[in-house]
Amino acid sequence: MNQVTFDRVDNDILLIRFAGSWRLTGGLGSSSALDRELQASPPVARVAFDTQGLGDWDSSLLTFLTRVSDVSRQRGVSVDPDGLPGGIRRLLDLAEAVPERAGARKDLSKASLLERTGAGVISGAGSALEMLAFLGNMTVTFVRLFGMKARYRASDLFLLIQQCGAQALPIVTLISFLVGVILAFVGAIQLKQFGAQIYVANLVGVAMMREMGAMMTAILMAGRTGAAFAAQLGTMKVTQEIDAFTTAGFSPLEFLVLPRTVALILMMPLLCLYSDFVGIVGGAAIGVGMLDLSWTTYVQQTMQAVRLTDTVGGVFKSAVYGVLIALAGCLRGLQSGNSSSAVGDAATSAVVTGIVAIIVACGIFAVIFYVLGL
Repeated sequence: MNQVTFDRVDNDILLIRFAGSWRLTGGLGSSSALDRELQASPPVARVAFDTQGLGDWDSSLLTFLTRVSDVSRQRGVSVDPDGLPGGIRRLLDLAEAVPERAGARKDLSKASLLERTGAGVISGAGSALEMLAFLGNMTVTFVRLFGMKARYRASDLFLLIQQCGAQALPIVTLISFLVGVILAFVGAIQLKQFGAQIYVANLVGVAMMREMGAMMTAILMAGRTGAAFAAQLGTMKVTQEIDAFTTAGFSPLEFLVLPRTVALILMMPLLCLYSDFVGIVGGAAIGVGMLDLSWTTYVQQTMQAVRLTDTVGGVFKSAVYGVLIALAGCLRGLQSGNSSSAVGDAATSAVVTGIVAIIVACGIFAVIFYVLGL
C-alpha cells in the first residue's frame, strides 16, 4: 500500500516521505494534503523528498511526483529532487522536458455512448469475474470447514452469533409486528366486503410463514449486519490488518469471512421463526381488537391455514438469504478502497448488493415452489 507523509524541516522546508509499495492497484495518491501543507503558515520555500522506506514502484509514483511539481511551481515553491532515486529523477526530468500535448487528457464526460457502454461492460465483466473468484474461494473454505481444517477463533464466532442474533431482536420485533398489522389491515379491507374477516388469520399466517417473515428479516439484516460486515472489513483493509493476516500465514477468508457467514446461517432461521411468530401476533392484534375475532378462533384459523411445508420453506429461504447477506457484505468489504470514504461506499454497496440478491433469490424460490407444487 502506498504511504506518504509530510513533515516540516526548519519551518520553510516541506519534507515528503514515501513508504510502502507504490503501484497503480493502490491508487495514485491524493494531493489534497500537499495543498494544505503549502497553504499553511509559515510559507514553504522548498519541497524535498525522503524515499528510504519506498518499496517497489511504477508509474503511479511518477504521476504523483509530477502533480507535486506542478502544484509547487504554481505556488512559486522550489522542488529539490536530490532525495529521489536516480531512475525516478531521470523519468521526472523526461516527463517535464516534453510539454503536455493539447487534448492529451481525455475528458471522459465527452466520451461517446459506445465508449461509455464498452467501459461499463468491461467493468461489469471484471466485477463478475472477481465475484466468481470470491465464491470459488469461499466454496473451498467451506470444504475445509467440513473437513475440520479451517482456522478461525471460536470466540469470534460466538461474538458474531450474539451480534447477528440477540442484538437484532428489537428491530426484528418492531418491523415484524408492523408487517403483521399491515397485512391484517390490507386483508380486512377486502375481506370485510364479503363478511369473511375470519380469513385475515389465514392471510397473515401464510404470508408471514412463506414469504414476509424471511424476506423482511433478510432485508433488515442486510441493512444492519451486511453493512456492518462491509465496514469492518473495509476498515481492516485501510489499516492493513488484512495484509497482516496474509503475511502471518492466515487466510482472511477463513479467519474473517467464514465466522460471519456461519453466524448468519445459524441465526437467520431462528430470527425468521421469531419474525413469523411476532408477525402473526401483530395480525392477531388487529383481528381481535378491530374485527371482533376471538383469540381461540384466530389461532385455530392460523393453524389450519399454515402447513409444515410453508414453515420449512420459509426457514430454508432465510438460511439462503443469510448466506447471500454475509457474502455480499464481506465481498464489498474486501473490495473496499484505502480511504475512509471508500469504507462508506463499501457499506452502501453491500446493502444494495444484499437486497438485490435477496429479491432475485425470492423470485427464483417462488418459481421453484410453484413448479414443485409447494
